[in-house]
Amino acid sequence: MPYLVAFLAAACVVLWATPVVKAVGIRSGQLDLPDERKIHQQPMVRLGGISIFSGNLVALLLLWGSGAFGGLRTEQEYEIWGVTIGGVLFFLIGLADDLFHLSPFSRLLMQFSVATAAWGVGVRIEFISLPVLGTWFFPAWLSLLITLLWLVGMANAINFMDGLDGLAAGVSGIAAVAMLMVTLLLDRPAAAMLAAALAGACLGFLRYNFNPAQIFMGDGGAYFLGFTLAGIGVIGVAKVVTTLAVAFPFCILAVPILDMSTVIFKRLSRGQSPFHPDKGHLHHRLLKAGLSQRHSVLLIYAMTLWVGSLALALAGLPAGGTYLGGASLVLGGVAWGAWQRHLQRKRQIREKGSLPPGVDSQ
Repeated sequence: MPYLVAFLAAACVVLWATPVVKAVGIRSGQLDLPDERKIHQQPMVRLGGISIFSGNLVALLLLWGSGAFGGLRTEQEYEIWGVTIGGVLFFLIGLADDLFHLSPFSRLLMQFSVATAAWGVGVRIEFISLPVLGTWFFPAWLSLLITLLWLVGMANAINFMDGLDGLAAGVSGIAAVAMLMVTLLLDRPAAAMLAAALAGACLGFLRYNFNPAQIFMGDGGAYFLGFTLAGIGVIGVAKVVTTLAVAFPFCILAVPILDMSTVIFKRLSRGQSPFHPDKGHLHHRLLKAGLSQRHSVLLIYAMTLWVGSLALALAGLPAGGTYLGGASLVLGGVAWGAWQRHLQRKRQIREKGSLPPGVDSQ
């Protein structure tokens, strides 16, 4: 089964490659140093995206060599190449930023250029199907605009979420599994193989990135994951002429989308750059509420699982309602624990008149 092969191959390569990348990063001094805004307390290698990218690439080359991508129509081959090569270029943009600290403008310029090229080879949102109203095809300029905002926006949304140990990798992995199931349901096997490889790479990386993390993915890994997830959503879901199909990727990736949108809106309302660093992200607010790193990450995982399950139910997956019910129970349980932790923190403040040791007051 090619999907299982892709998943396991990517996971195994990442498990093997990550310690090697960590050792090289330490020797070369490519470290993310702590500061007042960041959560980690000691220098961390920030090149973990190399192992994520390598695992995904090896898995796809293995599938390609075995003929798993055979039988595709010409336009479908272009779409696969658009997502794959686009992912390579987004990874290189992020890696360059990790190594040389590019300006936000230069990063965005390169990202929009790559996304435009991907749109040119067929990775494009071309229509929307709505109940009663039917299918409405976008003019070329609107298709380009929507596609660019989606591809570039998601790459940066995942990068924005990469603020706690295991957060971006876990959210991306959950989203990739949801994409895998939806693309299989919609009979888009090529896109499903891309999603399976991505999910395996994320799972393998969590072995070293979950709290307490041993390595960070850096911008290279975050941009690669975000663009690839967005690309899979376009070629595997949004191109299917099914009512509300174009909404499934937005639903699956709702948590990073809403987090990024909220943060950017607040920064702009204060007259700041959208890329001005602050502590306004969802994970920062959860930490401020008294949750630990792990509990904050698990709560965001549960949110991502819930919206992913909602997409599966809306897509008509057999037993989709059961998945949604299970995800609701998980979210409810984790949220209840988070609420109890928040109440405990408030009691400690009232009793002691100060924050408990180790809790950030900012």
